[in-house]
Amino acid sequence: MYYTNEQIIDLVRVFDQNERKGYLRLDLNENPGGLPQEFIDEVLREVTPGFVSQYPETLHFTQILSEHLHTDIAHLCLVNGSAEGIRYIIQAFTSAGGKIVGVVPSYFMFQVYSQMYGRNFVKVPYNDDLSMSVDRIISELTDDTQMVILLNPNNPMGNVYSDEEFERIMSVCRAREITVLVDEAYHYFYPKTFIEYALKERRVFVTRTFSKLFSMAGCRLGYVVGHPDDIKLVQKFCTPHNTNAFAMLFAEKILESPDMLRSLIAKFNEGRQYLIAMLDQNGYRHKGEAGNFIFIESKTNAKSVVEKMKNEYKILIKSYDNVGEFGTCLRVSIGEKKYMEAFIHALLACESVK
Repeated sequence: MYYTNEQIIDLVRVFDQNERKGYLRLDLNENPGGLPQEFIDEVLREVTPGFVSQYPETLHFTQILSEHLHTDIAHLCLVNGSAEGIRYIIQAFTSAGGKIVGVVPSYFMFQVYSQMYGRNFVKVPYNDDLSMSVDRIISELTDDTQMVILLNPNNPMGNVYSDEEFERIMSVCRAREITVLVDEAYHYFYPKTFIEYALKERRVFVTRTFSKLFSMAGCRLGYVVGHPDDIKLVQKFCTPHNTNAFAMLFAEKILESPDMLRSLIAKFNEGRQYLIAMLDQNGYRHKGEAGNFIFIESKTNAKSVVEKMKNEYKILIKSYDNVGEFGTCLRVSIGEKKYMEAFIHALLACESVK
């Protein structure tokens, strides 16, 4: 008998969105500059025929990562980008019809996985001023809630949680036995972290990726941090050899090169400071406390600006609808200063701002 999973029939997904070669890509929160070419060339010298032909082995890199995080390998699960880890956590720790609470707008795969597996995703909206009410989150944490998903910082709003706010949420989750998933994809752009909870408590997970500051979105590598007994369950969902050898090699070399991380952070900070100064100078309202992205209130028509940027200036950005008091606005990935200079030049030209 033929069978089709009814959960996916009406599931909205988008594939092969753009051919982005030749554009300045400020639309997917990548590092537009990437890693230095000389660094890439140096790492590739270690790639041999055997390296390519053999299945990847994860133990060596997991040990290096555990040392970087000051923990041990029992607390870690390597995944093919943090999205894979998020998927497995939802599969392992929620049930069909189970209630998952998360803020919106946010990384859309939380809702995709919830629908894919028949979970009930409860949306907690932002305030009109684009702030997030912790009280509003807590009000949705009921006895039948199985999971709450928090992002620190959140994509696309850039909001973060204080220690006091996070502990308030944790207190409710402990009392009501709710699993907590904290996505820290943008951790290095905002160093505040709640990883200690994942290392010390049951049913708390932190997911991270090498796609953002580490500039490895094309390699697909992430990891899950949690209690060893919980990590064992996440690992059971992993396919054999789910992380590739190239990704682990590049990540290893970056972790062993602290100057590389400092350089990436310094270039980002210079670009961010320039962008914010120019937006303020030209009277633009913007939002984005943390992360490598920023919301900008358009002075004309945001969707038109996106099209002009693409067609006239070969720059890709995104527009978002109904973003609180900003209405339809622009979201731009932040990179080093030279890319932000190109963006500001195009923005002012597109909107004819004097």
